[in-house]
Amino acid sequence: RDSQQADTQHLSRWKKWKRTSSKSLKKALSEVKGLSSYLVLWRHDIHSIEGKFGTGIQSYFSFLRFLVLLNFIMFILMFSFVTLPTIISKYGIFNSTTSAKNTGDICTIYEPGGNKGLVYFYTYLKDLLSGTGFLEVTSLFYGYYSIDAVWISIRRYNLPLAYLLTTFAYLALSFLWMIKRSVEGFKHNLVHDADPFQSYCNKVFAGWDFCITDPNAARLKHRSLQYELQTDLQEEKLKQKIAERKMAEKLRIYSLRIFINIIVIAILSGCFYSIYRVTVFSQEHSNVSIRNDSRTDLVNLLVQYLPSMVITLANFIGPLIFSFLIRFEDYTPAFEIKLTLLRCVFVRLANIGVLLFSLWSQISNCGSDKCKPCGYNYKLYPCWESDVGQEMYKLMIFDFIVILAVALFVDFPRKLLVAHCSCKLIQWFGHKEFEISDNVLEIIYGQTICWIGTFFSPLLPAIATIKYFIIFYVKKIVLIHTRKPAARPVRASSSNFFFLVVLLIGLLLAFVPLGVSMARIPSSKACGPFRNFNTSWEVVPDTILQFPTGLQQVLFGMASEAFAVPFFVV
Repeated sequence: RDSQQADTQHLSRWKKWKRTSSKSLKKALSEVKGLSSYLVLWRHDIHSIEGKFGTGIQSYFSFLRFLVLLNFIMFILMFSFVTLPTIISKYGIFNSTTSAKNTGDICTIYEPGGNKGLVYFYTYLKDLLSGTGFLEVTSLFYGYYSIDAVWISIRRYNLPLAYLLTTFAYLALSFLWMIKRSVEGFKHNLVHDADPFQSYCNKVFAGWDFCITDPNAARLKHRSLQYELQTDLQEEKLKQKIAERKMAEKLRIYSLRIFINIIVIAILSGCFYSIYRVTVFSQEHSNVSIRNDSRTDLVNLLVQYLPSMVITLANFIGPLIFSFLIRFEDYTPAFEIKLTLLRCVFVRLANIGVLLFSLWSQISNCGSDKCKPCGYNYKLYPCWESDVGQEMYKLMIFDFIVILAVALFVDFPRKLLVAHCSCKLIQWFGHKEFEISDNVLEIIYGQTICWIGTFFSPLLPAIATIKYFIIFYVKKIVLIHTRKPAARPVRASSSNFFFLVVLLIGLLLAFVPLGVSMARIPSSKACGPFRNFNTSWEVVPDTILQFPTGLQQVLFGMASEAFAVPFFVV
């Protein structure tokens, strides 16, 4: 310091000012960074959970916070570039153009079931749960966006192109954000797996945070380190046990694992077939109702919700069976969570895929020339995109209702029974651990629905944001009041990384139905921004044709298979 100050005396005024201002700026940025940490959503709650229940469970709540922020940004994107221009133009603030291709009157007939005249309360409730009636004609669904262009002064805002590009933007944003977070988790995993002894030394000699001054914060940090060390010891003990296995024991375990995997495949096949049959039945019978009879309305609502109910039932029963079976396979705690998660991912995400496949089979059902001249089953689905949006909306609402119902009618009554009844059976059945894999899968399933559904229901991310915001507090209350700390703690670094990998699988699977919807299935001629195009994707080449010839050749070259396939592989 003395030598630096001596050097400073020989500097010019400009260099002195430059050095002083640089120091001041660094100090100011450091203070701003410190203050901004207090603005992080649920910062105190997540630190408290980490201290009481370990870093594994804390990673679940951090993951939930990430999804709240992701959905909020998705909502901002869709609202700013798609919903807001449409609403503004419909209220006459900007001029807009609406044109329809002449494909025959039969294709352009679309009469959404908006409520007219005196409406009973239960009808509103039914519409709110199913996305029909008054909700069908709002900006929540695809059919509302029927404008081709919005004129802002002399500039033309191409709404169909904006709709498609915003869809690509939210998918790309989700993908890049998850890759960034996954890389951070991967680095932690790499360091930990490279040398377990080094990881242990880091915790013992460098694990303490010497900035802590509050006794409560010190206790939380102490518990957190305790859970980390406990996890390490548990894993080392299991590795030692695995290393000491004899050949006969290895053969017994591998045979048992093969048999259990055959049972898992049989369960998955049964789930998929049930969902396919129920979806076909629901689509064929949901439109048959006598509107004047309230009982028929209730039956119709149940028929509409049948696919959601069967999917939720499969999602509930599947993980229970998998969690029971995994105990006999003798894996480490971390690998148990990963394998259970992967199995449950196949149940939940493939269930959504089977539902969409069933819907598309009905939409594209062209037997007896049903599809002519529109290219799809226009009698049952005059605006099929809104129908798919309603199915995604129902899945999301029903999933939310189930999560709340389990907390209110299962978790809390169980806690009361355990606290006030000394019966051995109730005590054995009572206190449960917080199952990380099941809870993570709930939110990954909901997020996949949101990614797929946002194209068909642009305001679905807003509903997802509110849903996850409420779920955070519901899960926190359930965890603190009805759960006990895990007997086998889970490490946060590996959990965070694996949660994001599974979420990435959900996103990649969401690309498939969205790609099929945009490029293969003819777009509705009676509603939506793409009714003048054969498919949603056609808006892109149609826009490129308006560019100069040189730029057209470059863009079409980039879109060719010779360039696109190697690019996406890299």
